[in-house]
Amino acid sequence: MQVLIAIVVGIVLGWRWPDLATSMEPIGTTFITAMKMLIGPIVFLTIIGGVTGVADLKQVGRTGVKALAYFQVGTVIAMIAGLVAINLFRLGDGVHADASRIEVSGDAGSYVETGEHQHWWEFLTHIVPDSVFGAFVEGDILQVIFLAVIFGIALRAVGQVGEPIIAGVNRLTEVVFKVLSFVMKVAPLGAFGAMAYAIGKFGLSTLTSLGSLILLFYVTSVLFVVVVLGTVLAAYVRLNIFQLLRYFKEELLLVLGTSTAEPALPGLMRKLEFMGAEKSTVRLVVPTGYSFNLDGAAIYLSLATLYIAQATDTSLSVGQQLGLLAVMLLTSKGAAGVAGGGFIALTATLSTVGHVPAAGIMLVFGIDKFMSECRALVNFCGNAVATLFVARWENGLDLERARRVLSGDLREAEAVAPAAPAQGADEQAVTGAGVPAPTLAGGDGAVPANR
Repeated sequence: MQVLIAIVVGIVLGWRWPDLATSMEPIGTTFITAMKMLIGPIVFLTIIGGVTGVADLKQVGRTGVKALAYFQVGTVIAMIAGLVAINLFRLGDGVHADASRIEVSGDAGSYVETGEHQHWWEFLTHIVPDSVFGAFVEGDILQVIFLAVIFGIALRAVGQVGEPIIAGVNRLTEVVFKVLSFVMKVAPLGAFGAMAYAIGKFGLSTLTSLGSLILLFYVTSVLFVVVVLGTVLAAYVRLNIFQLLRYFKEELLLVLGTSTAEPALPGLMRKLEFMGAEKSTVRLVVPTGYSFNLDGAAIYLSLATLYIAQATDTSLSVGQQLGLLAVMLLTSKGAAGVAGGGFIALTATLSTVGHVPAAGIMLVFGIDKFMSECRALVNFCGNAVATLFVARWENGLDLERARRVLSGDLREAEAVAPAAPAQGADEQAVTGAGVPAPTLAGGDGAVPANR
């Protein structure tokens, strides 16, 4: 409720007093920076916990392959949804923008420059960091995931020698989540600052000038979540998408206010584990999905690319559009976790294919801030559904418990120790701060619950 009130106040301030509202930028950026400071350690520690919490390393590989397969299929469907929407309504027709006369400046210019020098295959070679600490310094989540998986597998492979380190990782995870709980207390201020700056900087007139494109993106995204993700959830997992959205309402409001899904990552993991999803699956799939399963970004990428093509009178055949889709599958991963990642991926796609002028991104640059909220919301929903899907696929989901949680019969505040998920998953205890305790005390120290 505090975040929701902060969002409304931010919008009103940006509308009535734009100069004052733009000065609120440091409040929003400081909160998001504080969150990003913790995302790297959280991803690193939770993935290690997920890998080392699995008795058989083959299960880690199997879960990872299933997750990546789902991510790719979901991304393709999201991109097709964007292509279909913009081909049906063709909002760019009639703009007749001359690409040679479009001036690229400011932040957009730096994004274009970065995107033009980025190749489709770079996300493969870029996964390996220059140094162990470089990935954390740069905030490159793909590289952090790579290090975490390798480190987790090594800890499992050395056997008893790695047990003290595993226990230490689990304890350190609790400490990092506690730090996160401190930062989250100022989430309403962060949401207020981010929203006030967006409205004050770009103004409501920006919304109305390209309102049809914003509306098309939002409608397409809502249909994707309700129809596509809802069908997947109902048909395979046997859960209701509307109940799931209600269950994650606090996290969705936080994403809406900050325009990024990163602050909601810990809450997403905690609630999925409480629902009965196996801890090891949650801690592998969710952090990986934050880089590889970006359904909202996929819809935006395909829709914006075709809009720019139409607006610059660039004709694209069905074959060329399918070629764009294939390139976007790779370029969208290459800019994951990078500032201005959406524009970098968009520019990289246009530069790689060569049919559509990269300078055309200036046509949509002004409204990007208002579309980023929707991108982040869809990304969040997509990762929630993906984790439940993979957990059910791996027989690691207590479906009866999940239904009780979503229906409201079982609440976190009422459960001291949630029931163990299916297939002998880890027992969990919910701490006073609402963070799942990843260890059980035993012997000389804490060890993973399923070990």
